[in-house]
Amino acid sequence: MKDERNCHLKVQELCDCYATTDPLREMSQIPASGDEEEIALKWLALAALHGVNSNASKITLRKGEDDRIRVTAEYRTTELPSPGRAVGEKILSAVRSITHIDASKGESRLALGMRDSSIDLQVKIKSKKGQEKISIKFPE
Repeated sequence: MKDERNCHLKVQELCDCYATTDPLREMSQIPASGDEEEIALKWLALAALHGVNSNASKITLRKGEDDRIRVTAEYRTTELPSPGRAVGEKILSAVRSITHIDASKGESRLALGMRDSSIDLQVKIKSKKGQEKISIKFPE
């Protein structure tokens, strides 16, 4: 991911593009192969839309020691469709790139424009012993 601004802008454009769809259904239909960077940005946009539409307080993407990617939402403990390992790695990279968090632990605000309004998300990143966790907290 070369240009952070372009990644951020692309996520916003994808939010606008998918605003009238069912984000959870779209997430479950993301292809396992293709342009992984593009798929990662699409997944981020869909996760943001799902969080907003479903009144989620937080969506968490975790990479375990076994390199497995798991996604949960805090509004009720339920596992969301995983983007898979390759795309999951790109999501982790995209979030770090957009938020400029290079340390093993950090927090940043992410403003996303959606249609005629915007939303401020709180992004936290933690890395420890081969595990990595990104949490996206939604406003109340």
